[in-house]
Amino acid sequence: MMTTLHWQSQGEGQDIVLIHGWGMNGAVWQPTIDALSVKFRVHSVDLPGYGLSHAQSAIDLDDICQQVLAQAPKSAVYLGWSLGGLVATNIAVKHPERVAKLITVASSPKFAAEKGWRGIMPKVLTDFTEQLTNNFKLTIEGFMMLQALGSPSARHDVKAIKKQVFSRPMPDPEALKIGLDILSQVDLRPALSDIQMPMLRLYGRLDGLVPNKIADAVSTYAPSSECYVFQSSSHAPFMTEHELFCEKVESFVANR
Repeated sequence: MMTTLHWQSQGEGQDIVLIHGWGMNGAVWQPTIDALSVKFRVHSVDLPGYGLSHAQSAIDLDDICQQVLAQAPKSAVYLGWSLGGLVATNIAVKHPERVAKLITVASSPKFAAEKGWRGIMPKVLTDFTEQLTNNFKLTIEGFMMLQALGSPSARHDVKAIKKQVFSRPMPDPEALKIGLDILSQVDLRPALSDIQMPMLRLYGRLDGLVPNKIADAVSTYAPSSECYVFQSSSHAPFMTEHELFCEKVESFVANR
């Protein structure tokens, strides 16, 4: 039976689909939705097991993508943050006819670190998994703090993210575990060369989860993609440098 995810749509014009990160939900995008919907039709989705889609479930990355596509516009610009970047990229690789342009934010084709590749150390992901079984709300709050770490507006960022995300139901613990499995196991680097549509990669200079130094490494896999690093941002540039973030997205979507 096909499940139904929670979607929110606002504005008119070119369709843009916003995909949130691990532990979050579509409410985290509200300021971005308000800004971009002046010129575009902006859609945000709560992924299976998250927010108002907390009753739904998915087994892996491909399953998540299929559920998103079931209700998404026939063609749209896909913008994914962190884990959402993997979802958006996987859709662009396997369903290119559905993706007009691709934007990833503080994301990586391979989140887990390995020799010669910067990323999240396996122990960090393992610790998150263990902590989820004890207190997943506290674990998510800690993850939120990590996302703003290093940003000069960290306290404000975390307060805003908490208010937005916790306005919706807490995610299902099983969905969180599946998300961590995806972060620790998925490697889309070889598939990046197959992406033909325009692609923009956005990073935060202060990001401790997705080091901006991987930008050059990813460029070797996606040489035709564009890249920009937000100088005052950590893992959530759409919060920290909101106006500039929206300007970059608007320019990329409107051009070419």
